[in-house]
Amino acid sequence: RQISILGILSIGMTMVIVSGEFDLSVGATYGMAAMVAGMLMTRGIPIWTSILVALIAGMAVGFVNGLITTYLKVPSLIVTLGMLNIARGLALIFTGGFVIALNAEKVRDPFFNTMSFLVKGKVLNTIPNMTFFFIGIAIIGYLIYGKTILGFRMRAVGGNPNAAIVSGVNVKFIKIMAFIIAGLLAAFGGIINLAFLQNVQGTMGTGLELDVIAATIIGGTSLKGGEGTILGTIIGVLIMGVLRNGLVLLGVTPFLQMIMIGVVIIAAVAIDMGTRK
Repeated sequence: RQISILGILSIGMTMVIVSGEFDLSVGATYGMAAMVAGMLMTRGIPIWTSILVALIAGMAVGFVNGLITTYLKVPSLIVTLGMLNIARGLALIFTGGFVIALNAEKVRDPFFNTMSFLVKGKVLNTIPNMTFFFIGIAIIGYLIYGKTILGFRMRAVGGNPNAAIVSGVNVKFIKIMAFIIAGLLAAFGGIINLAFLQNVQGTMGTGLELDVIAATIIGGTSLKGGEGTILGTIIGVLIMGVLRNGLVLLGVTPFLQMIMIGVVIIAAVAIDMGTRK
């Protein structure tokens, strides 16, 4: 489950970083979208309407990030750091710091149990259904990034924005689209996790952005922009999953895991910068 969610968010992060920007708000957007969907469902709003509103909320976060970054020229690192706190604060305010539980009594929708079953189930009692959500998003991400003009222009904008402008590429639009996709996928990941856990709290997704960044960088995406592949990101996600699970099996405490993941991020960036000089 965690690897699938990490992978979904990392696909969006890849597009942002390749475009020459950065998004620290994906973890908070993930939690906020789950909160939006959960609160709407418990208030009697149909599941599909709740999901749609949550996805739009995620896209809105990405749109605002892109708008401020491109038109106000504020560094994306600062913009998304601020958005991280805004989204997290909103989630905590609306949940009151408490857990919002979803159950058949609160969510009176015939599709509720079906949605939970689809997310929680396993194929042949072996492969989690959530894996197929990740595979589906990875295929769509690969097609958008590798086979469309949008993906080509993301790489062009990140690699050499001045040359892209001269070539007639709308750099601002491309970067905003990358942020919107990242926000959409973060929201989608949050909704999937909501369906699996059947509850949500304001702190959901805290620190997730670090794992997403680590997986993306380990997968070969350059922090300088312009370089990176969806396949590489998938490999990075798998490496992060093995690392996380390995640390848990070894009995490493969560606090020490944070330190080790931090070391991995620094090492990955150092190697990336060194090999591209």
